[in-house]
Amino acid sequence: MLCHSMSLLSLTAPPGWSMCSALYILIVLLPEAKTDGLNATVIRNGGGSQCGEYTNQVMENGMCRLVATLPQLDERRCPDMFRCTDEVSYWLHENEERTQQIMALKETISELQEELRNHRHRIKVLELQSEERVHLNVSLEQRFHELELHYAEATTLLHLQGTLILDLQNQLHNLTLLVDKVKRSPGCLINIVRPNPLMNVHDALHPEIQHVRNCPIDCASIYHNGVRRSGLYTVVPSLAGMPVEVYCDMDTDGGGWTVIQRRFDGSVSFDRNWRDYRDGFGELHSEFWLGNDHIHDLSTQGDYSLRIDLEDWSSKHKHALYQSFSVEDEEHQYRLHVSGFSGTVQDSFSWYHDKQGFSTPDSGNICAEISHGGWWYNQCFYAYLNGVYYRGGHYTPKGRGPLGPDGIVWHSWKDSDYYSLRKVSMMIRPRSFQSRSSP
Repeated sequence: MLCHSMSLLSLTAPPGWSMCSALYILIVLLPEAKTDGLNATVIRNGGGSQCGEYTNQVMENGMCRLVATLPQLDERRCPDMFRCTDEVSYWLHENEERTQQIMALKETISELQEELRNHRHRIKVLELQSEERVHLNVSLEQRFHELELHYAEATTLLHLQGTLILDLQNQLHNLTLLVDKVKRSPGCLINIVRPNPLMNVHDALHPEIQHVRNCPIDCASIYHNGVRRSGLYTVVPSLAGMPVEVYCDMDTDGGGWTVIQRRFDGSVSFDRNWRDYRDGFGELHSEFWLGNDHIHDLSTQGDYSLRIDLEDWSSKHKHALYQSFSVEDEEHQYRLHVSGFSGTVQDSFSWYHDKQGFSTPDSGNICAEISHGGWWYNQCFYAYLNGVYYRGGHYTPKGRGPLGPDGIVWHSWKDSDYYSLRKVSMMIRPRSFQSRSSP
């Protein structure tokens, strides 16, 4: 038989305990032993025949209980309760080591679980990335297919556009040929006036009713045909019979003016040779000289007046008007005929330059060489509108013209040859011109 269970509270036990056939020992351990986490009885077998079995268990109060069951000795008596103390100590030590091993295993398991979670997260990320790649590949394939379709469409359109461009080039070539033909032979009738003692030369060349179907010979003709907007137009001077593009001023003093010269920003150099001044240069929308041949053709087909507009660098504007103006042909050096002055500025042109031939820097005229431009010089000038464009007005002879003035000069403006005007223009129209109200 086994002895009844008893609690071991101290190392000095009462004598009556030695009569038990089996001894139960309860050892109270330190509270830190709670970390072993065991809540079930664990059975340990002793190492020898004298000592039985041992169990430990976590109690509700956090303490640990150790129970030892020892075999009976001879004569059916219980053994000495301290006989197996060393072996109990051994098993307590073993229990502590295994508790530490369990804690280490728990930490290892926790680390492995964390690593497992990380691996699962990486796997999930890889799966998402794989799905994105698959989706991207699908999108790229779809996009590539769309681009192939667009390329096919663009190729077709490019082919069509190439065909259209080729067709347009052919049409442009045909139109160019047609324009050249029209320029050589304009599609309008040039007036052929028979002698009539009752009609003077100007009236014969400006039959306003006939101009509707005939070629306009100047901007005044275009004005009488009902066009009242300033701009570029083509006219056919009656004596030349060839079309020429001109700029028409339909605003100044009633309109009808054919502009033959204009300066306002210095964008065009007027230091040109005889040929340039003969044929014309510059841009009609900008600065230009219409050309002495054209000026001759326009001014000798009737009685023409000349208007010169002047503006200085303080935006002060004045003008000079000459009732009679014409230029002879190249054979006579485009000799100037100008008279009948009136206007808001003192005359610096007609009284000094009338009856003078035209000269350019390459024609051997010293005044043209000094002044760097073409003009009707007379030792050398009192009015000179084709000079060097000096910004600001005042200039000195230390620049390009060390021997004399070479600016855009109207001497009476400031009684000086060394003040260059900001804007100038020269334009002509028939002397008998009368403006009409717009239709």
